[in-house]
Formats: sequence, C-alpha cells, structure tokens
Amino acid sequence: MASGRPKPAHIWPAERRPWTAFWRDHYRVVRESAAFLTRSLAGTMLVWLLIGFSLALPSGLYLIDLNLANAAGQWQGKAGLSVYFLPAIDDNSPNDLAQRLAAEAGIEDIRLITPEEALAEFRQRAGLADSLDQLEENPLPATIRATASLDMPVARLERLAQEIRDEATVDEVVVERIWLERLSTIREVVQRLSWMTAALVGLGGILVSSASVRLAIEGRLAELQVLVLVGASRRFIRRPFLYLGIVYGAGGAVVAAMLISAMLLWLEPPLIRLFESYGSHLELIGFDPMFLLVLLASGVILGTLGARTASNQRLKRLTVT
Repeated sequence: MASGRPKPAHIWPAERRPWTAFWRDHYRVVRESAAFLTRSLAGTMLVWLLIGFSLALPSGLYLIDLNLANAAGQWQGKAGLSVYFLPAIDDNSPNDLAQRLAAEAGIEDIRLITPEEALAEFRQRAGLADSLDQLEENPLPATIRATASLDMPVARLERLAQEIRDEATVDEVVVERIWLERLSTIREVVQRLSWMTAALVGLGGILVSSASVRLAIEGRLAELQVLVLVGASRRFIRRPFLYLGIVYGAGGAVVAAMLISAMLLWLEPPLIRLFESYGSHLELIGFDPMFLLVLLASGVILGTLGARTASNQRLKRLTVT
C-alpha cells in the first residue's frame, strides 16, 4: 500500500499556449515600453546622452588608434638608414654596400645617390648655383638611403647600422626612426587609454541603465505586486524592463555615433593641413557600417546588463502585502 498524501489538483490547470501567444506577449511589451518612453521623453533623452557619452569616448580613442596605425603605414618618412660615405672614394664601394643592404630582410627600398646627383640636388634646392660653380671639386659624398619595413625590429636596425659604421669607406650612419618611436609611443598610450576608459565608462553605462530601470520598476510597483500575486513568473515580470534596457542602450549608441561623427568633422580640417605639410594624404578610416554595428551591439549589451541587474535585485525583494 502506497504511503503518503495524494497530490492536490491544480485549481487552474495549465494549458498549452499557442505559438502565436509568445509573439503577442512580446508585441504587447514593446508597445507598453514605447508608451512609457514617450511619457518620460525628457528622462529617456537624458539616459541616451549619458550612455552615448560613455560609448563615444572609448570608441573615439579606438578610431584614433586605427588611424594612427594607418598613418604609420602610408607615411613617406618610414624608418630606415642614411649612409654617408667619405669623399673621393672608389665608386664600387657604395654599389657593393647597396647590394648588401638590398639582400637584407626587412629593407624595402634602396636609393644610391652619387656625388654628382647630390650636388645637382643641392644646387637646385639651395639656390647657390653661382657659388657652387666656383668650387674646383665636388665636396658632397655618395649617399645611400635605405627604407625599412614597419615590422622590422628597431634593435635589428641598430645592429645593421653598427655593422655599416665599421666599414672603412663610411663616414656616418643615421638611423631615421625618431618619428616612428614617437608614433609607436603615442599609439601605446592611446591603446591603454582605450582599454581603461572602456572598462570605466562601460561600468558607468551599466549603472546609468540600471538606475533608470530601477526608477521604472518603482513606478510600476503596484502592478508588479499584482502579477506576483496571480503567479506570474519572474521572466514574465522582468521582460518589459529588459526591453527598456535595450532601447536605452540602442539610443545611447545612436547618440555616440552622432558625437563621434561631429568630432571627426571638427578634427578633419586641421589634420588634413598637418598631413599635407608632411607630403602625405589624410584618409580617415574606421567609421564604417561595421563600426556602427559593433557600437550599436555594445550599447544594447550595456543597456541589457543594467536592466537585468536592476530587475533581478528589485524582484528578489518584491513582496506582496
């Protein structure tokens, strides 16, 4: 004989809901969320601005780093070596050294400037043709200019320069890498700032969304207590506030895109003048549909995390009196 008390029958037996009910519930929640946002439009816009500021700063730093990397790739003054020979040396020495440098891995371009070419270039640029014509001998030495690839280590470039300095026919070797070191340092600073600000302002965006959703929960507290009383699940109760978080995050992403676009329009004219002064062409990259899609997804994630955090904390303490 089986022991124990029989299970009581449910007062309202559960029925299988049609598949269209799920979409009807979501459609209803979307309409209610839109009505709530419309009623509190000023507060909604304030939340969008706060989340937009949180997303714009790390995203803008990312674009700066991306364009610095692009500038390093197309800059005409790439890192390399300038080899100056002693005057009045054998013509074969510069040619031999140029062939050796061309065989080195990481050297992209070799240009050999003979003393005659150097004198003609100096005559053209200096405007001292009459004075140079009075010279009995050409005082300018032969020169080799070697351009290194961006991925060539600086230490290897230094070792190569030291080997060339030991040549008997070489007077001086100049390693042209100062601008590259500065640009690399700037990129490192920007990258670290991007990660730091992304972590800090990302947390700020979650807190803003969480605080806004918490206010919305408090405004509908009586309604939520009724839903708990009739047996609504926590997922059902939390759904409208997750939609609020999604809208807050998506709106903040749109604001962030507008801020970044305005920043690029403001910075582009002086940057164009700066690049043209170095003989280079500025082409801003990164602000494309993929960037906007990632920005929108980031905003939605931040808003959803904030809404989920606020709703979970408040619903745990929700009691029916």
